[in-house]
Amino acid sequence: MAWHPNRRSFLLTAAAALVLPGSGPEHLQTRAAGTAEQALPTPVLPEPPAGRPAPSVTALSRADVTKAFTGRTAKYWGLEAPGVLTRLPSAAGGVALTADFCGGPDGNGADLALLALLRQQHVPATLFLNSRWIAANLALAKDLAADPLFELANHGTTHRPLSVAGKSAYGITGTANAGEVYDEVMANDVRLTELTGQRPRYFRPGTAHLDEVAAEIVRALGVIPVGFSVNGDGGATFPAATVTHEVSRAHAGDIVIIHGNHPAGGTAAGLARALASMKDRGETFLPLPRS
Repeated sequence: MAWHPNRRSFLLTAAAALVLPGSGPEHLQTRAAGTAEQALPTPVLPEPPAGRPAPSVTALSRADVTKAFTGRTAKYWGLEAPGVLTRLPSAAGGVALTADFCGGPDGNGADLALLALLRQQHVPATLFLNSRWIAANLALAKDLAADPLFELANHGTTHRPLSVAGKSAYGITGTANAGEVYDEVMANDVRLTELTGQRPRYFRPGTAHLDEVAAEIVRALGVIPVGFSVNGDGGATFPAATVTHEVSRAHAGDIVIIHGNHPAGGTAAGLARALASMKDRGETFLPLPRS
């Protein structure tokens, strides 16, 4: 059977290598989750068409996740749950720039000036795309997927905080249980896989809030949950001068969050001045770790 990017049933039901909650690449600096790793046999994937990258091992099924995590009670709620990548590994030696494209009502804009700046300055970035934003900007999403300067990552299906108990952040009600956590991650995972030809490596929930059980679910699905250490634009609410000040605070090891879906905000102008200042003092910019 030849692999095809639209083969949703394959992506959602194929057997997976199970990465138990709290495990992940050892070189990534995360909050310790404290669980042991146990692996199941890795399935043999079908060959992709010539010239098309092979999909990585697909995730557990919704039923698997519901069975494994229902009844778990979360104790943490916030931006730095155990298992979340909030800084680069100590040996990385650079700053990682990440941009959220949140989508939805009043959030489907595209900051073309920001994207042009990153390209002109040759600054790599991880772009976290929400499913609603992709639907509203499909041609641009395809263009970004084809640009090696950028890595596309998962910003959720409906931009909900990731909770197993319906916690809220900034007035947005989060997912209510393990099954809804799966839906928020995997529906957009499928969309991004179709768009790029491979599963996204990273996930950031709407508002970046999650509990530790939801973070474990994300890792069990084979994806790394990502937070940040520097809030560069306050959800695209900061004026340009504040963006410059906040982003310029970043040093080697920091993960910076900005937003690319509010072109009328001060993000692009503020980032332009911050990049100039940071390059003058010798800072380098790196993508999130690729393994």
